[in-house]
Formats: sequence, C-alpha cells, structure tokens
Amino acid sequence: MNDTFEQQFSPSFPQQTAVDCLAENTSFSKQQLKQFMQKGAVWLQTIEQTKPTRIRRAKKLLAASDILFFYYNAFVLNSKIESPRLISDEIGFSVWYKPKGVLCQGSKWADHTTINRWIETHYLFNGQHRNAIIVHRLDKATDGLMLIAHNHTTAKKLTQAFENRKLTKIYHAKVLGHFKDLITLNSPIDDKTAISHITPIKYNPLNDTTLVSVQIETGRKHQIRKHLSQAGFAIVGDRLYGKQTEYQEDLQLTAVYLKLNLDNNNYSFSLLD
Repeated sequence: MNDTFEQQFSPSFPQQTAVDCLAENTSFSKQQLKQFMQKGAVWLQTIEQTKPTRIRRAKKLLAASDILFFYYNAFVLNSKIESPRLISDEIGFSVWYKPKGVLCQGSKWADHTTINRWIETHYLFNGQHRNAIIVHRLDKATDGLMLIAHNHTTAKKLTQAFENRKLTKIYHAKVLGHFKDLITLNSPIDDKTAISHITPIKYNPLNDTTLVSVQIETGRKHQIRKHLSQAGFAIVGDRLYGKQTEYQEDLQLTAVYLKLNLDNNNYSFSLLD
C-alpha cells in the first residue's frame, strides 16, 4: 500500500455512515479509519457547505450528494509530539508552553499534532474538555508561550489585541556572532511593516554566539528569523535563514514573555526566573 494517497468517495446509498463508506472503499479496518478520522485525515463536502470540512464522527449519516475526501499519509498520521504544558488557566483563555515540533496549524493530512487539537483531546480542565482556539502562532521549530482561547468571544478580543499591538511579546534567541548594541530592525516583510527591537544579553566567546532579547511590535511570518538574518546575526539552528554550523542544534528561539490587558485586567506570563 502507498504511504501517501488521496481518494474521494460518495456513499453507496443515502444514510450510509461515514465509516462504512470509507471501509467499503479502502482496505483499512473500521477501527483504523476511526483513528484516522480523529486525527483529521477525512473531510466532508455537502451541498450546504461546498468547502470541505473535517469530519470526525464515524457514525455521521451521509446524504447521497455528500463527498468524502480521505488524505492518507503514513508518516503524518504516525507522528507524535511532546506534550504541551499548561502555564496558567484564565478560564476564557489559557497560557501554554508549546514545545518545539508542535504545530499551530494542521494540514489536509491531519491536525492531531497541533497544540489546539492536543488540548481538546488530551487535557481536562477540572474534569472537562474545552474548545481550543488559536489566536496567534509560533513556528513549528520555535518553542515558548502561547495564548489559547476557549470561546469565540475571548478569541475575538485576543485577536483584536494582537492586531492593535496591545500585547507585549518578548523572545530570547541565540544568534551567531557578537551582537553588541541595542537596535531596532524594521525592514518590511511581504511588503508589510515589521518592527523588532533587539537587546543583547550575554556574549559567549567560546562559540561566538550572543543571547539576545527580542521584543516585537508586529507578528509577520518568520519576522524575528528574517530580521536577525538580514542583520548578519542568524539564529543558531535556523536552517532556513541561517548558516550551516558544526553543531546542528534545534532553532534557538523561545517566546519567553507575554503581557496583555483584557477586559480591564492586566496579565503577564513569563518563562524567565
């Protein structure tokens, strides 16, 4: 069997269950198919919703006009992640430590290795599951603090806070070279304003690297990585924008501090001592 393939099916008859339709058209057992559905590999398109959405309920009854899309990728479906760690529960939202390798967005192949899906399926808040809504992202290779909303009202407020730059976000990065001065990097990214304030913390002459603090006013894709690389101080372990070094470490970029005001309440969260 191929390790990767895409298929689409229509039900053999009205009111056929999703898992029966899949089992009829593939060589997988119903138990395997239920697991694939839970991991986000099956999508449903209906007349009412012409854009396919993930379907997880195996016993969902299908209409004759429905179409199932099955995206099978053995590597993706077998992937595992280090467990995220709860930092603080604020009821409407919570703050988590996202380990490196954990995704903030799934693909058509699966979404079980995303932080929000992991929270929804693995974590109980006082014995209860909660919805987990992404309001900002960290790169797969970046670890650190993330806010997760648990209802759409709070998600909207947090999204607006990010858009209106009402949050303080600080990262620590280990860069190649001796970074000496406090500077602001503001070269546009994708033709959009991008502002990063860089402060040196400690230089290590043994391996010629500097630990720096980065406060960002905007959140463009790969902003910190691009800005530091453009300035000649690529982040250690950055295989996309950096240099190949003798010691191939993971990306040395961590979100260490978040501060915000929400509903007239001030919050601050830190990984620093």
